[in-house]
Amino acid sequence: MTTVTGNSHAAIFRRLIESDQDDLPVELARHLLRMSFPRQDLERVNELAAKARGGTLVPEERDELERYNLVGDVLAIWQSRARRALNHH
Repeated sequence: MTTVTGNSHAAIFRRLIESDQDDLPVELARHLLRMSFPRQDLERVNELAAKARGGTLVPEERDELERYNLVGDVLAIWQSRARRALNHH
């Protein structure tokens, strides 16, 4: 198990997900690996990221981009666990 320090949302989720619990069922692992943002959300993230690079994000957009990043981080953590589970089966 990887030790993650800090109390960011992602760090807390990572500790929960990587706790010493049984592996994910194969069906759940495969489902998690198929999950991704819908096209509309990917386009919005790209739009917000471009504004961030250009320094034109307003505070509400910065918060929105942070929410997308948090959800993306959580999904990436679950998908990492899913890959490990499938490698063990």
